[in-house]
Amino acid sequence: EVQLQASGGGLVQAGGSLRLSCAASGFTFDDYAIGWFRQAPGKEREGVSCISSSDGSTYYADSVKGRFAISSDNAKNMVYLQMNSLKPEDTAVYYCAADLIIPEALDYGLGYCYYGMDYWGKGTLVTVSS
Repeated sequence: EVQLQASGGGLVQAGGSLRLSCAASGFTFDDYAIGWFRQAPGKEREGVSCISSSDGSTYYADSVKGRFAISSDNAKNMVYLQMNSLKPEDTAVYYCAADLIIPEALDYGLGYCYYGMDYWGKGTLVTVSS
């Protein structure tokens, strides 16, 4: 059974940092792309960052470039999202998602991630106060 568990959310002041973790199980980690998505109240889900567990290639949304960093530990089946210089507009529920790496995913502009990924974890809430 595929499981994804996101954790690490919380309340932080603007300018602060948080590190989100995504624990994955039930699939061959090296064959998958793992992504972080977020959804703020009243807004559509947004692709934030993505990493290919196969070659380590990454994607970042323009809104987080230079502030967020995605990484993976294939030995532990973990993906992390280090979030620095947080802004109130980063407030959202953050989800991790996974799917097999397929070349066609590149057409969606989120690296190897896309909104229709097969596996989604429950979200973790990040609140950034001004």
